[in-house]
Amino acid sequence: MAKHTTPVNKNDTITLTFEDLTYEGNGVGKIDGYPLFVPNVLPGEEAIVKVVKANKNFGFGRLLELKNESPERVTATCHVHCGGCQLQHMSYQLQLEMKQNQVKNVMKKVAHLDHVPIHTIIGMENPFHYRNKVQIPVGEKNGELITGFYQKRSHRILENMDACTIQDELINEIINETRQIANRIGVKAYNEEKHNGELRNIMVRTGHATNEAMVVLVTRTDKLPNKDVLIQELTEKFPQIRSIIQNVNEKRTSVILGDKTKVLWGEEYIYDKIGDIKFAISAKSFYQVNPVQTKTLYDKALEYAKIGSNDVVIDAYCGIGTISLFLAQKAKKVYGIEVVPEAINDAKMNAQLNGITNAEFHVGEAERVMPKWKEKGIKPDVIVVDPPRKGCEVDFLQAMIDMQPKRIVYVSCNPSTLARDLRILEDSGYETKEVQPVDMFPQTPHVEAVTWLEKRVV
Repeated sequence: MAKHTTPVNKNDTITLTFEDLTYEGNGVGKIDGYPLFVPNVLPGEEAIVKVVKANKNFGFGRLLELKNESPERVTATCHVHCGGCQLQHMSYQLQLEMKQNQVKNVMKKVAHLDHVPIHTIIGMENPFHYRNKVQIPVGEKNGELITGFYQKRSHRILENMDACTIQDELINEIINETRQIANRIGVKAYNEEKHNGELRNIMVRTGHATNEAMVVLVTRTDKLPNKDVLIQELTEKFPQIRSIIQNVNEKRTSVILGDKTKVLWGEEYIYDKIGDIKFAISAKSFYQVNPVQTKTLYDKALEYAKIGSNDVVIDAYCGIGTISLFLAQKAKKVYGIEVVPEAINDAKMNAQLNGITNAEFHVGEAERVMPKWKEKGIKPDVIVVDPPRKGCEVDFLQAMIDMQPKRIVYVSCNPSTLARDLRILEDSGYETKEVQPVDMFPQTPHVEAVTWLEKRVV
C-alpha cells in the first residue's frame, strides 16, 4: 500500500502567502491545497516559515521572517509571550472582524441558520487594561522573589513581567509592590518540586466602579512571616485596598485556591456596581472579568428577554446572581439555579444588598431542579441561560424545552457549542430571532454572544 505523502515535511523551511485566519487567530496558508497554520501572521502577508508538524490533512508552522507586512499589523504592546494575548499583533478592527466571522460561520455550518440576523460585534473603546482579576504565580531566582505568568505550555515563570496590558493598571502596581515587600521581609516562594516555601500565588481583584481592591495571598501553610509589616506597607501605599485575605492551599496541585480562607485585614468582600446593581465580591466569587462589557452584555440580554411585570423568569447557571438581579428589576419573580453552593450564598447576599425580594436562589443542577419545579406548577415565561464553554447538557436542553417558556435568552462564551445547542432548540419548536456578538476579551480569540429565541406559534 502506498504511503501517504504531504507537500511538506517536518523541519522544512518554506515561503508561504497567507489568506485567512483560524478561530484561534493563526494564519492559514496553503501549499497545493494543503493548509498550514502559523501563529503571528496575517492574511495578505508573505513569510518564511519552518514546518513544525505535518499531519495527514494539515500542518503547523513557526514564523521565521516576514517578507511583507499587512496594513492590519500593529506593534504588540507586550513582549512577554505568556500565550494569553494571541491577537496583539493584529489591529483591533481585524480582531473584531475575525470574531464576527467566527460567529457567522458556526451559525451557518453548525446551526444551519443562514437567515438569522447576526448584528455587528460590540467592541471596546479602549481594548486594554480591562481585567479586574488576576492570579499570578510566585517563584524564586537567585534568592529573589519573582512574579509572572507561566510560559505557554510550561510551568516556567516568565519573570520581569512588571505589567500586563489587559489587566487593570492598579492590579499591576499592587502585585509588584507585594512581591517587593515580601522579598524584603523574608517571605519564601513556594517550590513545586520540594513542596516547601510559603507564598504560592498573589491574587488581586478590583471593583471597576468603586476602585476598591482585594489582595489574596495564597500560601502553602498558615505560616506567613512578618505579615503585619506586609499589611501595613501595602495599605499605606494603596488606600484602595479594602481587603487582605490569606488562602491556605497545602496540597501538591496546580489548582490555585485551597479550602481555607481567612481575613488578615479589612473586610471579607469588596464591592462593585454594574448599572444600578451593587455586588459583593469575595476571594472565591465568580464575577465577570470585564465589567465594562459585562454591562453591555447584560443590557442586551435584558432587551432580548422582553420581560413584563407579570413574568416569571428562570436564570440557569446564575453564578452570584449577576444576571438574575438585573432581570428581577422588571420581572414578577426570578428563580436562579447554580451548582456551586458558595455562589448561591453570594447571590442571596447580593439580592439583600440591593433590597431585591423577588429573586429566589437554589443550589443544584438545572436539569434536575427544573423538572421538579415543573411538577410544582412553576411556569417560566422566560429562561435565561449562561453555560460554561462546553455549552448545555442535552438533559438540560430537554428540561428547558419541557417547561415551554415563551422566550429563551442564551448567553454564550463559545460560538461552536452555542450553534450546536441552537440547532437542538430549533428542532424542538424554538425560532432563533437575533444574535449579538460582544467582545468581552480583547487581544484574545474569545468571543461572547447573546441570542434571542421565541417559541414557535403552531
